[in-house]
Amino acid sequence: MDAAMLSRLQFAVAVFFHFIFVPLTLGLSLMVAWMETRYVKTGDEVWLKHTKFWGKLFLINFALGVVTGISLEFQFGTNWSRYSEFVGDIFGSLLAIEATVAFFLESTFIAVWHFGWKKIGKKLHCLCAWLVFFAGNISALWIIIANGFMQHPAGYVLRNGRAELESFRDVVANPYALGIFSHVIITAWMLAGFFVLGISAWHMLKETHAEFFRRTFKMAAPFTLIAALLVALTGDIHGKNVSAYQPAKLAAMEGHWETAKPAPFYLLVVPNEAKEENSIEAIGIPGLLSFLSFGDFSAEVKGLKEFPKQDRPPVAPVFWSFRAMVAFGMLFIFMALWATWQRKQQVPDQRLLKLLPWMIPLPYLSIALGWAVAEIGRQPWIVYKLMRTSDAVSPVPAEHVAITLAGFVCVYALLGLLDILLLIKYARKGPEEA
Repeated sequence: MDAAMLSRLQFAVAVFFHFIFVPLTLGLSLMVAWMETRYVKTGDEVWLKHTKFWGKLFLINFALGVVTGISLEFQFGTNWSRYSEFVGDIFGSLLAIEATVAFFLESTFIAVWHFGWKKIGKKLHCLCAWLVFFAGNISALWIIIANGFMQHPAGYVLRNGRAELESFRDVVANPYALGIFSHVIITAWMLAGFFVLGISAWHMLKETHAEFFRRTFKMAAPFTLIAALLVALTGDIHGKNVSAYQPAKLAAMEGHWETAKPAPFYLLVVPNEAKEENSIEAIGIPGLLSFLSFGDFSAEVKGLKEFPKQDRPPVAPVFWSFRAMVAFGMLFIFMALWATWQRKQQVPDQRLLKLLPWMIPLPYLSIALGWAVAEIGRQPWIVYKLMRTSDAVSPVPAEHVAITLAGFVCVYALLGLLDILLLIKYARKGPEEA
């Protein structure tokens, strides 16, 4: 492999490992703030125990997430210096705002929240929990705005061989970025919902602190269902942005080779990239792909053959990742609906309680698949239609990148394993030990 492919793999490893921690931090901070609010309003000490129990799991996840996030940003200088030189005027300002405003705000109020028990008033302490939630989600907003510029450049002007900032408002209001943000954030909330449901179901099944965890089961079930439905809605909205701004990615996602007006949607498709056709193409619904893409049953949908081969994304990983992500989305809605239906039962269906703990890793996998669609589907561009990935890599020997890649894999694997073991340990202990 050359330095460009190794650098891509290294960044992918760093991002995917970092994103093990991020969505749970974003979603669980909301649920912990909600629990503490219920404690402040009702004075019920059980909600205080819930706040401390789930808050401990949140803190473990946040601490390890910080470690992986800090090292990630250095790769823009070490592995992608030409990219940084080309878009540093825009990309650098967004990352600086994220670090100096949102992340520092989040870190400060996490410290106040963690060490402030019995040192500040209940209402002020609860306010700190909400500020942690808002700061964390705002931090994600700036990161996704930076990614949105890579997906759909806006607010720039080409000058002196660089993309320079012309309109900060256009960069921030980029519709592609806002579409990604809404989809990612609500998915993170859903993931936290399944995390709480899975742990609560495990304790209810084992009959350890069953009454304690029945409360969070009742609270998390409708929350998770609403989030799962909103994930589908925001996914549809973002899919229309992909149709408008990245038609080649859309064609790869759907295995759509020939331009058609209207375009049918096939339920059974197996793409064959070598032959530029689908090996299997069955059960077509006329005009449905046009409607899903543009909201119009008669709209034209461009096929992959409309684009030069060197400008097409790899079809197989994009197509299958997208299909698997959609399948997971339907599973999440079904499981959340089942949990909501059972939430008022004194003893929920044992089959449901057995399945929910196994649901915990699936939203992580679904999120990884979604990012694979987003990032692989953008190729061969690092900044869409402005800069190719092959032109963005630093002029470093491939063997140097291979060494650091191996180091990242080893260190991040240990950190990921540590996070999982700590979460399992304290989740099993229950509220007394927390």
